Amino acid sequence: MSSLDIARSIAFSGLSATQVQISVTSANISNADTKGYTEKTANQSASVTGGVGTGVTITGITSAVDKLLLKSLVGADSDLGAADTTNSFLTELQQLYGSTSSGDSSTTGTSLANTLAAFESALSSLASTPSSASLQSNAVSALAAVTTQLQQTSSGIQTLRSNADQDIASSVTDINSDLQQISDLNKQIKQQAAAGQSTADLEDQRNSALQDLASMMNVSYFTTSTGDLQVYTGSGQALVDSTAHPLSYTALPSVTASTTYSAGSSSGFSGITVNGVDITSQISSGKVSALITLRDQTLPAAQSQLDQLAQQLAASVNTVSNQGTSVPPPSSLTGTATVSSATPLSATGTVRVAVADKSGNLVSYKDLDLSSYATVGDLVTAINGISGLSASVDANGHLSISATGSGNGVAINEMTSSVGSSGDGFSDYFGLNDLITGTGASDIAVRSDILNGTAALPTATLDASSTLTVGSSVLSPGSATVVNALSSALTGSTNFAMAGGLGATTGSFTDYAAAIVANVASKATQASATYTAKQTAQSTYASSLSSQSGVNLDQESANLSSLQNKYAAASQIITTINAMFSALMTAMSAS
Repeated sequence: MSSLDIARSIAFSGLSATQVQISVTSANISNADTKGYTEKTANQSASVTGGVGTGVTITGITSAVDKLLLKSLVGADSDLGAADTTNSFLTELQQLYGSTSSGDSSTTGTSLANTLAAFESALSSLASTPSSASLQSNAVSALAAVTTQLQQTSSGIQTLRSNADQDIASSVTDINSDLQQISDLNKQIKQQAAAGQSTADLEDQRNSALQDLASMMNVSYFTTSTGDLQVYTGSGQALVDSTAHPLSYTALPSVTASTTYSAGSSSGFSGITVNGVDITSQISSGKVSALITLRDQTLPAAQSQLDQLAQQLAASVNTVSNQGTSVPPPSSLTGTATVSSATPLSATGTVRVAVADKSGNLVSYKDLDLSSYATVGDLVTAINGISGLSASVDANGHLSISATGSGNGVAINEMTSSVGSSGDGFSDYFGLNDLITGTGASDIAVRSDILNGTAALPTATLDASSTLTVGSSVLSPGSATVVNALSSALTGSTNFAMAGGLGATTGSFTDYAAAIVANVASKATQASATYTAKQTAQSTYASSLSSQSGVNLDQESANLSSLQNKYAAASQIITTINAMFSALMTAMSAS
């Protein structure tokens, strides 16, 4: 081969290498804004034959990604995924509790504290005229607003828990998609490498899938000598090795306050599994981790606080309402406590059970010495012995007392009665004149017959005189005793147990409701601050990685200009060599 042939071969190799470099640079510029794309470099080396340079060759197209920086970014993605989810849910939770008012006793806000304050205000108005039907109706409506808000807030919390459960299922689907994509890319990368082709773009796609996966759950990973990216849970359960191992999870169609997750249990929420192994507890960061914490801890804690408020409200209000009676008295009273005729009756003191007409005049009565009765059945027999009364334990296991005469009703004065280990009054123990029904915030309600107006508020009291005269007035509809007692129960000191992160405390119901609202607001504020901090950290790592391996448009534009000059120079060399070949051929022909 002549020296001109060698020179032309070298020029063509330079032209070819420059074409590849221009193509790579153009791709860099075009993908400058493509998420996950990293700057590519066409690496070249000199070709040497027999110790003599014979041109240049492209040895590969690569990208340089700092592995430690990428690992930090993957961890930050997990933290941000958790913080973003927590912030979103706690913002919604805070909205469930309504807005607060600046005034302690103001009713202009929409929070539970303000709704309770409105009930207190209605009781205050009723105390001036306890027999007023309109003021009683206002008080009932105000109490119903409290119970309705408790129910709605409780329902909203369970909806959020259900949403979290559904989001876990949706996230598991996305996780499985990422795992499969990583596994597929592993295979493509090995095939490309074996064929001597660049794998840089495929590695970018794999890193993007890894980051998306990390935003949903924390993972550990490493790249093998063969180019495989292997992914594991935080405790080492394989997610991608020679193949993808998909997660399995089934969301529940409905969620209630009693729905819980317990590892290994077949009831309640299921576990997140891979290859049959429950890895729920291994997920400690990312969106799914936050959803699990919200569903199983944060939101149940909020429910627990509401239940504590509802249970104490029902207990306090019912203790007072069972001390009173309505005018006209109800034709029958049915308890809420579950008993049977054989239930032992641990009781002392005296209770007065009377029959009165619709005007509150005495028809008959009897003072019962509760220590005389060993069982509920004995008590029922004693009540049946009172003229004009019929008592039984109904099919639902509730004590029922009815007046047998047309137009007559039942009235009770608890007197000195003390029943059960807590020493409740007779009526309170059996729940005969409860104003509030339900066992927690999810089902708390004003008693239906009072709410619909077929029964009146128990604002009157049965005369407690030592003896009563038949035909005389024994109910006092104009007394404010019961209404004032209700007001005192609300505004006085009540002991609230530890619930949902709130310590045990003593105070009024509005104080406790305000504490619940403040607790949720504090958690929402903290979640927002955490989200901002994690977003800043993730952005910092992402910017650092972009600076290290991303596309710099100014630099790429300069490179493109330089490569164009190189291409022109190589072309000029080829033109010159071709001219020299032509001159040589002409000279040879002439000779």
